[in-house]
Amino acid sequence: MLVGIPQESLAGERRVAIVPGNIAALKKLGLDVVVESGAGLNSGFADQAFADKGARIGSRAEAFAADIVLQVRALGANETAGSADAEMLRPGATLVCQCEPLSQPQAIAAAAPRGVTIFALELVPRITRAQAMDVLSSMAMLAGYKAVLLAADRLPKMMPMMITAAGTVAPAKVFVIGAGVAGLQAIATARRLGAVVEAYDVRPAVKEQVESLGAKFVELPLTTADAQDKGGYAKAQDEDFYRRQREVMTKVVAASDVVITTAAVPGKQAPILVTRDMVTGMRPGAVVIDLAAERGGNCECTRPGEIIDVGGVAVVGPLNLATTLPADASALYGKNVTTFLALLVKNGALNINLEDEILRESLVAREGQVVHPRLRESLGLAPAVK
Repeated sequence: MLVGIPQESLAGERRVAIVPGNIAALKKLGLDVVVESGAGLNSGFADQAFADKGARIGSRAEAFAADIVLQVRALGANETAGSADAEMLRPGATLVCQCEPLSQPQAIAAAAPRGVTIFALELVPRITRAQAMDVLSSMAMLAGYKAVLLAADRLPKMMPMMITAAGTVAPAKVFVIGAGVAGLQAIATARRLGAVVEAYDVRPAVKEQVESLGAKFVELPLTTADAQDKGGYAKAQDEDFYRRQREVMTKVVAASDVVITTAAVPGKQAPILVTRDMVTGMRPGAVVIDLAAERGGNCECTRPGEIIDVGGVAVVGPLNLATTLPADASALYGKNVTTFLALLVKNGALNINLEDEILRESLVAREGQVVHPRLRESLGLAPAVK
């Protein structure tokens, strides 16, 4: 079987689905690899690096004509060119990618009739066995790291405390809202830069993780017994909960130099955690980095993809932060997708075992139709016939 790696077509996307170091593992699975010429250049990987590991360098058409096509962002995750890319897939091919299935199910519905089998890596369940396939965690880690660097760059003061002959410089105060993978990495990075860090999460269980990184866990007098789903992700709460949360969080935000928000619920609008009033209560020069900008934002002032000034406070709504670190992002993504293929391919052939929870939960289209129950429900389709 042939695996195709096309160059990413989303504007500004610099990642590539695999890196040269992944090719040996794919060959062990009995797979040949064709990489579109130039696919890895934006990540720092030349064509020759792929060829030296045994891949063939080909055209875009050749990459899309493969039995299995690997992409970073496709279909609904690539609104500018996702549909055009899908038309290049041959009937019977398998696409493994990120494709925003929960928020853009219509893109899956449009591609399914081509007879393409589609696996959405965002839907890989958060279980121990699937950790090495978890693209969301890999990319969130990079986003959390980069968020702190963006804040440090915009902040009109230093992060660490400095004692000099000219006087003492007080450390910056950083408040991280949401202690998932992105939040924990933001905490760790801010601490390494010398900031005083506080963090909050609706899940009381993460308090120990926050404190192990040297941050203070902000405890709010709110009931959060049902705040975590079986996969470990924070669950969406009702509006009354978010209203009370904002009320008690206002003082912490006002005292912070930097606020980093990370609360995103897959497939849903991000909850508003930081209101305009909270932002205007911050001191001039403060910075808000909203990592949920792609889902609308956790800050009421956020404009996705923009940096705006609110009374002297910079509110940053970055999009696709992982692609700003394309070498490491591609290496991590490549490891995730290669591990996924090791489950999907046996003896050089596809083995779609729906008894396996990972394959069953990530399969969204097969044999001309949308098959994932949650997508069928959101599209108004009857349950698939088994």
